[in-house]
Amino acid sequence: MTELPLTIAIETSHDDAAVDRLHERTFGPGRFARTAFRIREQAAHERTLSFTARVGTMLVGSVRLTQVRIGTTPALLLGPLSVEPPFQSVGIGGRLMDVALEAAKAAGHRLVVLVGDAPYYAKFGFKPVPFGVVTLPGPVDPARLLVAELADGAFAGVSGMVHA
Repeated sequence: MTELPLTIAIETSHDDAAVDRLHERTFGPGRFARTAFRIREQAAHERTLSFTARVGTMLVGSVRLTQVRIGTTPALLLGPLSVEPPFQSVGIGGRLMDVALEAAKAAGHRLVVLVGDAPYYAKFGFKPVPFGVVTLPGPVDPARLLVAELADGAFAGVSGMVHA
């Protein structure tokens, strides 16, 4: 856990420009071509489920959740999760993940899907989606398509395309 004086807060519209700059620095221009980004640009993220991290007044991290469907099943798409490079590996991303997933569960959401590194996200309850069960409307490495159940059995019988 970080020893930094970290403040986690619900993202507001006043954070948009700073979060956009953070994404630009951490993901670069290639982010616009990613399949998950293409889905997210079709629907606004959920403000009440999206959070920022600050050290003092400086924005150092962000996580967003967007409502999607997997086939006909409601779910959330997590991402991007980003942390300023000098502040990576001190627990800020983990704090943001914990807060976002707790808020999603408290709001009654049952499933969260993301495209990311399985070893990192496993500690938050994410597991690889069995090959071919869930698809995205563009190229994705199947080993990076992950799902977390916020309610026991929520992924049972779920299949189909992820869409906004």
